[in-house]
Amino acid sequence: MSDVIITSPGGVVAVLCAVAAFWFWIEQITRLKLFQYLPPLLFIYATPVFLNNLDVIPSDSPVYGGLSDFVLPIFIVLMLIKVNVPAAIEVMGKGVLVMLLGAAGVVVGAVISYVLVHRWLAEDAWTGFGALAGSWIGGTGNMAATSEMLGTPPEQFGLAVLADNVIYIIWLPILLASKNFADKFNAWTKVPADRLEKMDRASASILNDEPTPVMRDYLYLAALAIGVTLLASNLASVIFSAMMDTIPQLETLLSESTWRILLITTISLGLSVTPVAKIPGATAIGTALIYVFVAGMGARASIAGFSQAPAFLLGALIWIFIHGLFCVAGAKIFKVDIHSVAIASAANIGAAASAPIVAAFHRPSLVPVSILMALIGYALGNYLAPIAGHLARMAVGQ
Repeated sequence: MSDVIITSPGGVVAVLCAVAAFWFWIEQITRLKLFQYLPPLLFIYATPVFLNNLDVIPSDSPVYGGLSDFVLPIFIVLMLIKVNVPAAIEVMGKGVLVMLLGAAGVVVGAVISYVLVHRWLAEDAWTGFGALAGSWIGGTGNMAATSEMLGTPPEQFGLAVLADNVIYIIWLPILLASKNFADKFNAWTKVPADRLEKMDRASASILNDEPTPVMRDYLYLAALAIGVTLLASNLASVIFSAMMDTIPQLETLLSESTWRILLITTISLGLSVTPVAKIPGATAIGTALIYVFVAGMGARASIAGFSQAPAFLLGALIWIFIHGLFCVAGAKIFKVDIHSVAIASAANIGAAASAPIVAAFHRPSLVPVSILMALIGYALGNYLAPIAGHLARMAVGQ
């Protein structure tokens, strides 16, 4: 520790925030196409990995525990209070069901792919698969939350980040290119002739721009996020103690941390149907905190853990095509168009960062609702991703 250049908690926080800000600044001023295929998230994670291994910042700091204890629950609250399931259903109709099947495909794909490649991975790699399931069901926030629930080591989290971005390079062009087959696909799935026009009209009628937040909005959000975190933390402690007294065998599946995050998720989703959801600024602040959290995970990782990358990536490649098959099956069952299918898959795999890109390419009128679809993924991720990780673990007898 004495050889580390920056050791103070304030200094570590400053470095993590600076790293996140730097890569978005580079993206903004250069407009490099590189960032269309390798989003800043990958660099935000990787930079602290090297800073840690080069002894610029420590691998152990009170800051990292603080990120898990305070930053993570706050961004979960801020992201989930903006979920608007009724609006997404009104616009996308059965397209939401395709997304739900796509999420089921992520869970099933996690198990199948882990069974196929686990022999070349570390015993705790199932936690990395669970974290990646979080990202592919909802987004980076779910990846972070699931890693906390499963106790994912920083190295496995890094493999999940790597796989998330590498597979994104493969999957995004496929989603975009699918537009070229719209007529044939829609004929095959027997899409109703007026479906697209109905979606356009519904999107125009219910989706409005969020107002610019003012000072009091930030105070409301701070009080709300901290209050929900405090309530859920206290409830989690009580529930976990009662569980340990009655069914201690469940500790493997439901740790106190898991209860805490599940309660925060559930309370936040409950608040999303109240006037609280109209407070502006929540999504922007929550997203910023997610990137700082990811930088903190990178700061704890060792480069040595990336030796498992080839097998992990192979599993992820198998996995993504299983998800795709579920989406196509959903389109056939529910008679949904290719545009909705591509947006649904992007809302799962790429979340709010990618869904609007796919929507803009396929059907610009659906860009706003694509973000709502991604937020539904955020709502599902904290429930389904830990299940995916544990099912993968149990499938190989770990």
